[in-house]
Amino acid sequence: MSANTVILDEANFDETIGGSKPILVDFWAEWCGPCRLIAPILEEIAVEHGAKLSIGKLNVDEHPQLSMNFDVMSIPTLILFKDGVEKKRIVGARPKHSLVAELGEYLQ
Repeated sequence: MSANTVILDEANFDETIGGSKPILVDFWAEWCGPCRLIAPILEEIAVEHGAKLSIGKLNVDEHPQLSMNFDVMSIPTLILFKDGVEKKRIVGARPKHSLVAELGEYLQ
């Protein structure tokens, strides 16, 4: 995992998403095939765009309340936060070029 990827839990979630640097939170689970599929893609994005965007990972099985707080109904769900506010939501696995395109305004 890169320095731009953060493991999230109840203790650090609010503080981490509250910063001015955008953070893309990956709501995932170990048993989820599509989650495993996009994990290396998110790692690449974290390395390539780490100056502009952080990646956070939240295991929904370990932290179900946080998932419920954000109405995460299926995984993977990616939610981009800036200043603690949800700015974008992406549900389902996507290829890297699609994710980068959808996040474009936050990667410039």
